Amino acid sequence: MILIVDDDSAIRMSLGMLLRRAGYDVDTAEGPDEALAKVRVTEYELILMDMNYSRVTTGREGIDLLMKTRIFQPDTPVILITAWGSIDLAVEGIKTGAYDFITKPWDNRVLLQRVQTAINLNRKDAAPSTGNFRRAGIIGNNKALLELLSTVERIAPTDAPVLILGENGTGKEMIANAIHINSRRAQAPFVMVNLGGISQSLFESEMFGHARGAFTGAVAARKGRFELADKGTIFLDEIGDLDMSCQVKLLRVLQQHTFEPLGDSRPRKVDIRVICATNAPLSDMVAQRTFREDLFYRINLITLRVPALRERRDDIPLLVRHFVSEAVRPLGKEVPEVSADAMEFLTRLPYPGNIRQLKNMVERAVLTGGLRLEKEAFAIGCDPADLSETKPSGTLDDMEKSAITAALEQADGNLSQAARILGLTRQTLYRRIQKYGLD
Repeated sequence: MILIVDDDSAIRMSLGMLLRRAGYDVDTAEGPDEALAKVRVTEYELILMDMNYSRVTTGREGIDLLMKTRIFQPDTPVILITAWGSIDLAVEGIKTGAYDFITKPWDNRVLLQRVQTAINLNRKDAAPSTGNFRRAGIIGNNKALLELLSTVERIAPTDAPVLILGENGTGKEMIANAIHINSRRAQAPFVMVNLGGISQSLFESEMFGHARGAFTGAVAARKGRFELADKGTIFLDEIGDLDMSCQVKLLRVLQQHTFEPLGDSRPRKVDIRVICATNAPLSDMVAQRTFREDLFYRINLITLRVPALRERRDDIPLLVRHFVSEAVRPLGKEVPEVSADAMEFLTRLPYPGNIRQLKNMVERAVLTGGLRLEKEAFAIGCDPADLSETKPSGTLDDMEKSAITAALEQADGNLSQAARILGLTRQTLYRRIQKYGLD
């Protein structure tokens, strides 16, 4: 059941009718007191909550109600209802624990999408894996990668916006594609946009399209990337490079799912799923006011982190063999053998360029080498700084401390997971952490 909390009877009625037609059971509350009385005794799947309940429009009543609601129902997602001009207030609400926000006037289709996504992602009885997950060419069996793919499988059927974080060359585009081809939008377009390659002056034309004669040189109408992605998925890569003025325009489209092509005053509606990616520290950029906080919270409902290649060294032999096979296919050559020394060498490199760097090294080695690829074949043409092998050094204590530090980083501080990586009991790991002052 969904609870609607709003002091406007017309809004309660219209939202109630919309949700009931969509098959949901609905309950309503006129204000904070009635809402709190209901959440004390009834468990809801979702709460839709207005931010203001009196002539005062600061939204403090909504924030206070949200905080009290989460005391009684901490796991129930709350979607805030606010005016476009009060998005800063909605962002504060999300920091307080709200799941999402919508602005008035809302688009019924978009609102229902948000409601369905919130409920589906919050269900504890989510359907188990069916075994039909498509990897989209992603190679590897590393534990961190498998955990990432498991999350991808769970969120792909929803329309939740996803933010993919990771260093350059880690395969963020492939993760985005895996989300798309495992979603209900798989048969619709998957449109990739490198925002870092679009100048501020061309942003609107590229993203929203333009009408004929909209500017000098516009001899014909042109569809923008959002319109091309209609019914499908749009992948916005390098979103951290987007200019602040363009961020405002993007936020409006992501919030309202409408846009206007240049030179055309008629709004166009678009039905899309948005996936963004960046290697930039967006949280730091928000703090430094170089990335809009409201846009940040709009795009990162689900955040995925793609591990660097140095964090999944056990996958390197699989990747090398795959890239070797791919490299010889267009050449019509016999698949060469990679010597044991060469493979060991490859598994110890730092890989600042990650998988992309490894692929380039393999392709170069295949072109210049023979039927047996030695270490030297992979080192040809590489920056010496990229070939400095990662080797343990110092005393046994130094090596043990380094191994523990690396395991803790890989496990994001989770002691149980770090202990499994190291083959230790949790208690033994904790004693080692105290010994080396790592706590």
